[in-house]
Amino acid sequence: MADEIGNPKIRGPKDPVKKGELVEIKSLIKHPMESGLRKNKETDQLIPAHYIESVVVEYAGKQVLKATWSGAVSKDPFFSFFVKAESTGPLKMTWKDNKGQSFTAEAPITVA
Repeated sequence: MADEIGNPKIRGPKDPVKKGELVEIKSLIKHPMESGLRKNKETDQLIPAHYIESVVVEYAGKQVLKATWSGAVSKDPFFSFFVKAESTGPLKMTWKDNKGQSFTAEAPITVA
């Protein structure tokens, strides 16, 4: 199951952006997102809950977004949002799941 988890990816603007411009950030993480309510068809046993609980986004060292998730989010979640570009700096996303695993990815944002 370990090969089914991780490999977080984020994508921001490829080119420099103007100060104050809203930029779209897209992210994807490989995760089973099990709610704990689904049964294994072969054994009829419940599959244990295993889902991302929180997503934290930092831009240039400041937290700009925190999301609380549950088992109701689909497998391998895609997440898109906008950030106001104020200065050149890294955008860092951290996903944490209910089993204590943590995954991080970064993308640069360059303000011209």
